[in-house]
Amino acid sequence: MDHEVSRSLYDRALSVTPGGVNSSVRAIRPYPFFVDHGDGAHVVDADGNRYLDVAMGYGPLLLGHEVPDPVRAAVEQRAGEGPMYGAPTEVEVELAELVVDSVPSVEMVRFVNSGTEATVSAVRLARGYTGRDKLVVMQGGYHGAQESTLVEGEGDHTAPSSPGIPQAFADHTIAVPFNDEAAIDRVFEAHGEDVAAVLTEPILGNYGIVEPADGYLEHLREVTADHGALLVFDEVITGFRIGGLAGAQGHFGVTPDVTTFGKVLGGGFPVGAIGGRAAILEEFTPAGDVFQAGTFSGHPVTMAAGLETLRYAAEEGVWAHVDALGDQLRSGLEDVVADRAPSYSVVGTGSMFKVIFTREGAGPPETGGDVKRAETERWERLFWPAMKEQGIFLTPNQFESQFLSAAHTEAHVEALLEAYAEAL
Repeated sequence: MDHEVSRSLYDRALSVTPGGVNSSVRAIRPYPFFVDHGDGAHVVDADGNRYLDVAMGYGPLLLGHEVPDPVRAAVEQRAGEGPMYGAPTEVEVELAELVVDSVPSVEMVRFVNSGTEATVSAVRLARGYTGRDKLVVMQGGYHGAQESTLVEGEGDHTAPSSPGIPQAFADHTIAVPFNDEAAIDRVFEAHGEDVAAVLTEPILGNYGIVEPADGYLEHLREVTADHGALLVFDEVITGFRIGGLAGAQGHFGVTPDVTTFGKVLGGGFPVGAIGGRAAILEEFTPAGDVFQAGTFSGHPVTMAAGLETLRYAAEEGVWAHVDALGDQLRSGLEDVVADRAPSYSVVGTGSMFKVIFTREGAGPPETGGDVKRAETERWERLFWPAMKEQGIFLTPNQFESQFLSAAHTEAHVEALLEAYAEAL
């Protein structure tokens, strides 16, 4: 493949953008390919190379790159009527009503502009509602670029994981291994009266995909309720991708107090949202005292894209299609791995999937640490480039989930399986 145009663009970008990218994860070595356009289940780069895309924008593109006519028409209409107003519009009410009608835990919703903004607001809301400061998070969980959750360590011995974050933020954050009920119990025995919330992804989606063990989410629900803390599900990745309109909480049958959303909810446009019980959400200003605001929140183009994307997905059976393809792909990958790399693990649910390069005897990952101990360098330095040369666009490291879309077909699944067999 020729990449001279992408190389030239990256050379230009390095002069005007830190590291040449606007999100750190895009900094693929030696340089990323620059996308020119999307086409169904594919992207085409600036040099004309065509890739079968299973990054799907890191999750938002449930429908793929081929925008259906109803979604396109709604976006074009809203954009043509004016970019934004600084005042409410009917479409944001319609999307809120759809979310409230669909997600088990949600009685009210507040729209924001990103998954990070949603989780930042949810943490502030939990602290304001409970009058407590401590936050419990999962090691290997990711909740956006926010000070309260960018921590490393275990238990209450945590420190910021990035320069620029005061230690005071980490002092209020307790990190525990995912799927470890005993660790959660110890935290609440020691700090139960001070914990505002347990914040977790129902499925860890930024750490190679780690599924909850049987009963784990239920245990979180029970222990938080017993101690007057909130259970907050970060469904920025899983919301409206796993479990259809009900999200992962509907799939697992566990109802949190508060949920954060992003990605699919915006139909490919920037979005975030915080949903939950009305008594909690009404703590947000102007109904309550917990400040939350945003100039672009409820942006009419995003609201229209999200509304029509979810309507289309429900009417056209998109979740049944992508989930069936996911089952087919993971089954085929298990056969490939058994033949080529028996120690590796195939993980995922619905339209999410990943092959984790687990080491001999390690077994499928149960915590974020299990993924971190996998052969992450081999995945990034050898496997990802080998897949790219076969025309497959994967998320560029061991830790990011991969996704199927409505634009993918059984033929695409077969092509993926052939590429995995060749690369492994």
